[in-house]
Amino acid sequence: MNKKSMEPGVILLAVYLSAILFGTLLLKLPVSENAPLSWVDALFTATSAFTVTGLAVVDTGTEFTLFGELVILLLIQMGGLGIMSFSVIIFMLLGKRIGMKQRMIVQQALGQLHYGGVIKLVRNLLLFSIAIELIVAAFLAIDWVPQYGWGNGIYYSIFHSVSAFNNAGFGLWPDNMMGHADSWIITIGITSLIILGGIGFTVLIDLYENRSFRKWSLHTKIMVTATIGLNAFAFLMILLLERGNMATLGAMPFTDQLQASWFQAVTTRTAGFNTIDMGAINPQTSFFMMILMFIGAGSGSTAGGIKLTTFIVMAAAMVTYIQGKKDIHLFRRTIKPEYVMRVLSITMIAAFVVVTGTFLINVVEDMEFLPLMFEAVSAFATVGLSMNLTPMLGDPSKLILIVLMITGKVGPLTLAYMFARKHEAHYKYPAEDVLTG
Repeated sequence: MNKKSMEPGVILLAVYLSAILFGTLLLKLPVSENAPLSWVDALFTATSAFTVTGLAVVDTGTEFTLFGELVILLLIQMGGLGIMSFSVIIFMLLGKRIGMKQRMIVQQALGQLHYGGVIKLVRNLLLFSIAIELIVAAFLAIDWVPQYGWGNGIYYSIFHSVSAFNNAGFGLWPDNMMGHADSWIITIGITSLIILGGIGFTVLIDLYENRSFRKWSLHTKIMVTATIGLNAFAFLMILLLERGNMATLGAMPFTDQLQASWFQAVTTRTAGFNTIDMGAINPQTSFFMMILMFIGAGSGSTAGGIKLTTFIVMAAAMVTYIQGKKDIHLFRRTIKPEYVMRVLSITMIAAFVVVTGTFLINVVEDMEFLPLMFEAVSAFATVGLSMNLTPMLGDPSKLILIVLMITGKVGPLTLAYMFARKHEAHYKYPAEDVLTG
C-alpha cells in the first residue's frame, strides 16, 4: 500500500464511504422498508443521514419501518459525533492502545488543529452529547407525550433530539416541523440543540472549563459572538422578508411569526428542520438562506458549510486590507497569514464545488435555476433544507447531491489535500506585481 493511500484523510474518506454503503444495505433490507426502495434512494438516504444533511427523497416516517428509522438514527449519531469517535471509545473499553495514526484520523474527523488531547475530547463529547440529547428529549416529551401517548411521544422526542443535536434535520412527519410551529417548547428545545451541536465541541468544553470571557480561546470568542450576532441578524431578515408572504409567515399570529422566524434562522445555517413551507418562500429569502447555509456553523461541530470562523477571518482580512493595515486582529489577537491562505482556499474550493454541482444539476434537470441551486448549496453545506424539490429529482441529480454531501462532510480542503501533489520547493522565483481589481 503506497504512502498516499495511508494518509489520514484517505482513511477517513474510506471509513465514511464504508459506513454509507453499510447503511445503504441495511435500508434495503425488507425489515427496513414499508414500500420498495430503489438502490439510489437507499444510498441517498444513507448518505444524507451519515453526513447529517437531512435531505429526503422519501418520507422518513411513512416509507421506513421502525427498524429502518433506527438505522437512520444510528447513522445520524455516528455521522454527527464521528464514526472514528465510536471506534476510539470501543478501543478504550477493550483496553487497546490508541496509536498516533488513529489520533491523526480522529483529529481530521473532528476538525481539530492538533491531535494532542483528542482522546480526552472524544470521551467528553460522547458523554456530553448523550446527556444533552436525553435532557432535551425529556423537555420535548412535555409537549409530545400528551399529544401522541407515552410510547410514540418518547420515541419522537428521542429521535428528533438526536437529529437536532447532530444538525441532521430528519423529521418523522411529512411536513417536518410545520405542525409544531406554534409550540414554544419545541422551538426552544430544537433550536437549543441545533446551536449546541453547531457551535463545536471544542467551544463547549472551553465554555465549561472557563466561565470568564477573558479566559476563552480566540476560537471560542469568535464562535460565541458571531453565532449570537448572525442568528439575530438572520432572525430579523427572515421576519422582514417573509412577514408579508401569506403562504409562510403572513397567515400566522405575530407571536408565531417570531417563533417561526427564529426557528428558521437557526436551522438554516446548520440543520434541515422547517416550520414554514420552504417551497413557498420568496426568492430573496431563498437567496439569503443560501448565504447562511454556505457559511454554516462551527469547526469541529456537527454542522457543515465553510464554517463561521472561516467567514469571520475572511471578513476581517477584507476590512484590514481596506483600512491599509498589515496585520489582522480579532479580540486583541493576531491572525497568522497562513490561516488567511487556508480560509481563502476553503472558500474558493467550496464555491467551485457548489457552482459545479449547481451547473451539473441544471444540465440534467428541466426546472427553475434558483430552487436547484438551493438544493446544491443545502447538500454541500449538509443543511438539508429543500424547496420541496428533492423527491422530484432524477437519479443523476441524486447522485450529484450524494457527491456534494460527502464532499461537504469530509471537507473540500481535505479532499483537495488528498489529490494534490505535495512537494516542498527548495527555490524561489523572482517576484513581480500583477494588476488586480
